[in-house]
Amino acid sequence: MRMRKKPNLIPRMEAAAEYWIRDPEAYKGRWRELMPECRELRVEVGCGKGGFTVRTASAEPDILLIAVEICKDAMVVAMEKAKAMGLKNVWFISMDVANIENVFAESEIDLLYINFCDPWPRKKNAKRRLTFRSFLDRYRRVIKLGGQIHFKTDNANLFEFSLEEFEACDLEMRNVTRNLHENGPVGIMTDYEEKFYNLGTPINRCECIVRSKPAEAE
Repeated sequence: MRMRKKPNLIPRMEAAAEYWIRDPEAYKGRWRELMPECRELRVEVGCGKGGFTVRTASAEPDILLIAVEICKDAMVVAMEKAKAMGLKNVWFISMDVANIENVFAESEIDLLYINFCDPWPRKKNAKRRLTFRSFLDRYRRVIKLGGQIHFKTDNANLFEFSLEEFEACDLEMRNVTRNLHENGPVGIMTDYEEKFYNLGTPINRCECIVRSKPAEAE
């Protein structure tokens, strides 16, 4: 669903500017300076309106969470939630995740979340899926060895496609489930996930361990 443009976007962004990283490239290799005492550096790809983001940051105040969202009209809502909660361990970046290597250094990230990304269902658009192997190679470079990718989606076809891509990229899969909430809610949900759960839609989830780095392109 396309996000409606907010006529007051800029003043709202400025009002929550303490959570907005305007020049993320300047932090490459030094994100932990934002929170030197953090236990882990985590990145959420496509945070939307930030329901999962702020709940995760609140539940684990000792982690540093950087949320990435290309749509500022959605991101500003997430920033406002973080400000309302007074969170001290989360910041937001507006960018295309294809540029993740310009913003994070090699092996800098401990854990990356991919929650309910666009499934791009047409076969000709497969390369746009955030779990396509070219994206996975970018993630593998900026995630440390032994670091993780956590993936959730309501789209069964995207999930099966993603499992094949994970295997092709030498990612070790753990806790693979095609009905995460079968016996009741598990973990922190995104805003979309809550809607799907209430509708009885099965949620697919898996965890991937980075056990090798991609070969350099020739």
